[in-house]
Amino acid sequence: MSKVIVIPQIHDVNAEMRAELNGHKPLVLWFTGLSGSGKSTVANAVEKVLHERKTRTYILDGDNVRRGLNNDLDFSESGRVENIRRIGEVANLMLDAGLVVLTAFVSPFKSDREKVRQTVGAENFVEVFVDCPLEVCEARDVKGLYKKARAGEIPDFTGISSPFEAPESPDIHLHTDTEDLAESVAKVLSFIEKKL
Repeated sequence: MSKVIVIPQIHDVNAEMRAELNGHKPLVLWFTGLSGSGKSTVANAVEKVLHERKTRTYILDGDNVRRGLNNDLDFSESGRVENIRRIGEVANLMLDAGLVVLTAFVSPFKSDREKVRQTVGAENFVEVFVDCPLEVCEARDVKGLYKKARAGEIPDFTGISSPFEAPESPDIHLHTDTEDLAESVAKVLSFIEKKL
């Protein structure tokens, strides 16, 4: 089977022009952490403040993306890798559109997060480690997933039967078991202000 040659189309309106129109630079905020750590909660709160400041944003959230774009993927290791690869590509398109993209995904593998960083460009990628001990996440069990994982109903569940490779040097390190939501949001906003 011959390989199809793909030649990128160059358009007259580019990323720099979109950023100028928006009045801010685009950025990808990559929230990573265990299920129940507070990724979506913090991303949502950060987006709300950015929206109030007239910053063009969009949240890509694990559950929402799995319902549509990635509904053909399972939660096996290969399925998770492809899930994050696709999200990285979507985030890159949104970055080109001039948006601040907030992503909330467990994204347990360092290599996958690094591939996204390479896809969007290191200067555009902010890794936010939403750090929360497993026992606290499990006690919260917001979606009842830990209970199902412990009962063997969910195989390959991160933190229980599948590993989480914590970021070693995240750009932003949140501790959602000891800091309140306002503190976490302030840390994120303080870091990204100079980038926007």
